[in-house]
Amino acid sequence: MTSLAPQGHLTIGEHQLEYRIIGPSPDEAPTLVLLHEGLGCVGLWGDFPDKLAAATGAGVFVYSRAGYGQSSPAALPRKVDYMHREALDVLPQLLDSIGFRRGLLIGHSDGASIAAIYAGGVPDHRVRGVSLIAPHFVVEDISVQSIAEIKTAYETTELRAKLARWHSDVDNAFYGWNGAWLDPAFRAWDISDHLAYIRVPLQIVQGADDQYGTRRQIEIAEAECYCPVETVILRNTGHAPHREAAEATLGAVADFANRLLQGHGEAAHGQAA
Repeated sequence: MTSLAPQGHLTIGEHQLEYRIIGPSPDEAPTLVLLHEGLGCVGLWGDFPDKLAAATGAGVFVYSRAGYGQSSPAALPRKVDYMHREALDVLPQLLDSIGFRRGLLIGHSDGASIAAIYAGGVPDHRVRGVSLIAPHFVVEDISVQSIAEIKTAYETTELRAKLARWHSDVDNAFYGWNGAWLDPAFRAWDISDHLAYIRVPLQIVQGADDQYGTRRQIEIAEAECYCPVETVILRNTGHAPHREAAEATLGAVADFANRLLQGHGEAAHGQAA
């Protein structure tokens, strides 16, 4: 296939998905595929993808799911299995369409859960490891409480205006995510059964002060996984370690990726010390 432009849109199903590539194209080199949080997008990763590319020498592919960033809107309300749909229906098409040959999935929050579902639900020898930043495997009371609070903030503070700088349809982005999590049926959401089927090394990076999840998420992974599980707990850090403890998170994720890619003789050109 023809290598992708550094940025643009991909047609996946009925949606146009915004993307950005840092470094070599996925059909040319090992690639780290980043999956954003429930209110994230390409732009909201900041310079983390660029620094990750520099620290690993691998390509980094970032995209916005439907309803986020500059991607086309999603149909609302989202159903409670929306993360399963992203992992089992959309992500396989996306990885094939970009010519993904080998690399890692790196997800934050909702994106981490999607990565876990994919790794446990889709046999894919191209994925050599999965790094999960602040993942959710089950719904906790603290999660629902914080998500209810952010709904109030969205409707009463400058939060909506701030998010509107990043999302072309900010209400679609916010209410698609918020509405699904606050649906009473979502309390039964549980992806822990996927963990036993992950066959590649797993890393979990979590803030000790995560306002959306507790150490229970890590305990579930340690109990359910048969694959190697590495955990990194960052002090004085909340739900966004790559922003709140950027250097430590970058170091942990880059080290994990480098070890796995080097282990297969696939480390790309030049690494940062």
